[in-house]
Amino acid sequence: MSNGVIEKEKNIVNVVMNGNERIQRMKDNLFKEKRRISLERALFYTESYKQTEGQPVIIRRAKAVEHVMNHVKISIREGELLVGNRTVRPRSGILSPEMDPYWIVKEIDTIDIRPQDQFEFTEEDKRIYREQLYPYWEGRSMKDFITSQITDEINDALKKEVFKLNQTDKGQGHIIMDFPSILTYGIQHYIQLLEEKMAEQPENDFFKAGHILFNAMKDHFLRYSALAKRMVQNETDDTRRKELQTIANMCLKLSTEKPDSFYEALQLLWMTSIVGQYESNASSLSLGRMDQYMYPFYVKSQKAGISEEFLYEVLGDFYIKTNDVVLLRSESSAKCFAGFPTGYTVVLGGLNELGQASVNPLSYIMLELYHEILLPQPNLSVRMNELIPRKFLLKTCETIRLGTGIPQLFNDEVCIPGFLSKGVSLDDARDYATVGCVETSIPGRTYGLHDIALFNLLRIMELSMYKLRNKTDLTYDELTEDIKSSISYYVELVAKGSDIVDLGHRHYAPTPFLSVLIQDCLINGKDVTEGGARYNFSGVQGIGEANLSDSMYVIKKMIFENKEMTFSELLSGMEANFEGDYAILQNHVIQDFDKYGNDNDEIDEIAAKLFRHYAKELEKYTNVRGGQFIPGAYTVSAHIPLGEAVGATPDGRKAQEQLADGGLSPMVGRDRLGPTAVLKSVSKLDNYLTVNGSLLNLKFQPNTLKGRQGLNKFADFLMAYTKLKIQHVQFNVQSRETLLAAQKEPEKYSGLLVRVAGYSAFFVDLNKKIQDDIIARVEHEL
Repeated sequence: MSNGVIEKEKNIVNVVMNGNERIQRMKDNLFKEKRRISLERALFYTESYKQTEGQPVIIRRAKAVEHVMNHVKISIREGELLVGNRTVRPRSGILSPEMDPYWIVKEIDTIDIRPQDQFEFTEEDKRIYREQLYPYWEGRSMKDFITSQITDEINDALKKEVFKLNQTDKGQGHIIMDFPSILTYGIQHYIQLLEEKMAEQPENDFFKAGHILFNAMKDHFLRYSALAKRMVQNETDDTRRKELQTIANMCLKLSTEKPDSFYEALQLLWMTSIVGQYESNASSLSLGRMDQYMYPFYVKSQKAGISEEFLYEVLGDFYIKTNDVVLLRSESSAKCFAGFPTGYTVVLGGLNELGQASVNPLSYIMLELYHEILLPQPNLSVRMNELIPRKFLLKTCETIRLGTGIPQLFNDEVCIPGFLSKGVSLDDARDYATVGCVETSIPGRTYGLHDIALFNLLRIMELSMYKLRNKTDLTYDELTEDIKSSISYYVELVAKGSDIVDLGHRHYAPTPFLSVLIQDCLINGKDVTEGGARYNFSGVQGIGEANLSDSMYVIKKMIFENKEMTFSELLSGMEANFEGDYAILQNHVIQDFDKYGNDNDEIDEIAAKLFRHYAKELEKYTNVRGGQFIPGAYTVSAHIPLGEAVGATPDGRKAQEQLADGGLSPMVGRDRLGPTAVLKSVSKLDNYLTVNGSLLNLKFQPNTLKGRQGLNKFADFLMAYTKLKIQHVQFNVQSRETLLAAQKEPEKYSGLLVRVAGYSAFFVDLNKKIQDDIIARVEHEL
């Protein structure tokens, strides 16, 4: 468990772990059974809703979640030190018919065979869903409200696939609860605080709902305490009997008292997360700056004589449990969020409130432990800045070298000023963390709707091109202005559509438990969906920047400057999908014109100007919670389905082919001048604008990072990234040969992790289109 750089080369493909036996056993047990649909939450939730007709929605919601927590089956799995699971069966898919019952009934017979993220759905459960759950929720769901509110204009934009509205079929996550406070004060503190609030404002349903759920959490702990006590009676192994008795005592204590030890704090942290999952069944209920708020408990346990080995083991248990939560999405959503990006994102390092580096011994341990876990979750992130200790930077490089795509990096030199520009206080801005994939947020103080919509910039260019096809005197500037005008028009629509989804969550899916743990909600007496949080953003991702700038550069040079062909002739080639006589044209536009990602000022300026226009248009709008719309630039895995909505484009892309991955990444295969040139291109965009998050993928040959020299070169490269003021970067360190072998013989590479977007996933769990995209990314060397 050294804090320094280890000499042994490790790679997930061939590593043989000789680590902690308990951690390895728990890891193995997690993946023994196939993923299956669980109706348990849906049935108990529905049962409660039938009993609370006529009551306020927020009260009905709280009682429904309470009913689930009081009746859901619970278990303490083999070897577990921490308790709390959404389902007894690991990695089950949870249905939320109260959000959208329609996609489930539509896809009920294909969930187990669809191209991406399959789940078993038993015939008996299908019958129950069709006969009991669907009939009740038909006409009563959040989806019904959203559908009824969508205007013809918005619907037309959706049909044209200019943008996609997210979070319409499940709970809204992408938030970080105030974990430091609940770990400091405990459950009973909030129960008493809510009782005081109820006495002051007896008509406030938010306080009542929060009180119901914190009491339910208390009772849930007591259920686990009772279960552990029963298991003690039947346990024959003395060591395990003592562990179960400790669990029983700990759960009893945490039902009324604050945690004192690292072990107890991890247990309360995990149970808080699970209650949030019971409430929302949502992605990206992220964990924030865990090395900061858990460190005092770590030090206290060390001083109390608790062994390093035990602290390491219980933290490993926590890591394993984050992989138990997998999210069930519709087939279309699974294309955009492929590989179960659950969003248990953890941030390490960064600056503290004094503006100093906050790396501590736990920061090193959390990276070192990941060398043994090698799973998609937790999605570790490291905050970069010019003050980062070289030793910690090398540990970060060493972890990236494992080849799992973890950790990803965020730049304090960009993120903090970005938040300051949005009215966030300096103290809060320095405390930023990440949620989901790459979205930046202020922990415990923000409801950001960070993943509310995807905005397809390349589709807008395509619509403008065909609209202007027959304009004989068309100029490049006129085409550019038409694209900008169209962006402005559709930005207004995406803002209106996002507000409708926002209101859907307010009216149908308030989150009183989570809201109590978001600062200012108790002061304001409001749920986060009502605008109770300190900061209220809505994040819309602009996608296709690389293809847009590459295409506009080809048009500018080939059509308007070199006059090689007419604008209409180019469109004829695109309509023919660059086939037949136009195959030569495709080769010409790909090979003979420079591309974004190669440090060409003219192309990079096109990208910067068009993205700035998009960002500034979006920032004009205020959401229904009184907050600002903020732009992002990341795709998750949506560059595949969004590309399917766009025909052939001037950059040589064929119809329905993928867009550039990531968000700010060059188009796959077009970054020919090395990784430094890529950084230079990305640095010319105004990275301060992407407050909601951006994503840059880079892929390196494993040999590039080999040995101490390779690590030091890589560390220098990361400092260059920091100084160039780029918001985010992440890496795949797998060879093309390894990925092709995994594609050919997936059974031999079941543990192979790769970076997809702002998350890592098992390569064999991804559909072939996404696998091919990752394989085709340029392998750089330093």
